Amino acid sequence: MAGHSKWKNIQRRKNAQDAKRGKVFMKLAKEIFVAARSGGGDPETNPSLRLAVDKAKSANMPNENIDRAIKKATGDLDGVQYENVTYEGYGPGGAAIMVNLLTDNKNRAAADVRHAFSKNNGNMGENGCVSFLFSRRGSLVIDRSEINLNEDEIMLQVIEAGAEEMETHEESFEIYTDPQEFQNVKNLLEESDIHFASAEVTMLPETYAHLEEQDGEHMLKLLDMLEDNDDVQDVYHNADIDDDVYNRM
Repeated sequence: MAGHSKWKNIQRRKNAQDAKRGKVFMKLAKEIFVAARSGGGDPETNPSLRLAVDKAKSANMPNENIDRAIKKATGDLDGVQYENVTYEGYGPGGAAIMVNLLTDNKNRAAADVRHAFSKNNGNMGENGCVSFLFSRRGSLVIDRSEINLNEDEIMLQVIEAGAEEMETHEESFEIYTDPQEFQNVKNLLEESDIHFASAEVTMLPETYAHLEEQDGEHMLKLLDMLEDNDDVQDVYHNADIDDDVYNRM
């Protein structure tokens, strides 16, 4: 993963979230709802719910929205049944894409994802066609402009907390953990007053596909179309897109 910073994608995603905050909150509420319904409404005893709540808080979702989603899940709410579905495929230039959804209508979700791929020079594939190119890891990103610690000081704390790896970039420190140790590492670093621009258990690519200008533009349009879908919770990809393509979009 060296040299491929998540920071650019995180910043771009946050900008998009700011522009569509209501839609983002709806997706986060759905994720909280599913976690609470399957594992209970106490974040202290339900790790999935704790991760979902932390993700919502990092997006500045109001506490009352979070509490409402949990209460709906643990109360009597008939007629709502979300299913977790993952679709895989290839985007422009052969970039690998995984799309994770929470939906109450699999047929609609599949049709919408297939349409997004086909409209932007991509192709949906069979389950497993690209998942082997990704690994599930905990990811913690620190905005370097928000802290006063240098690389050596951060590295020492990261090692003591039990993280597996840290990468240093111009604008960020990016920390990677075993998924099972993610919450412990996050808690220990937060005890040292370290705050995160992003903190999640995610799917990270093992290799990257560099996209030329036209493929890069089509890829960004595809990602926008997928992320704008109400059922889509997360989109993972291995595209390496030049900065000037981002700047033009």
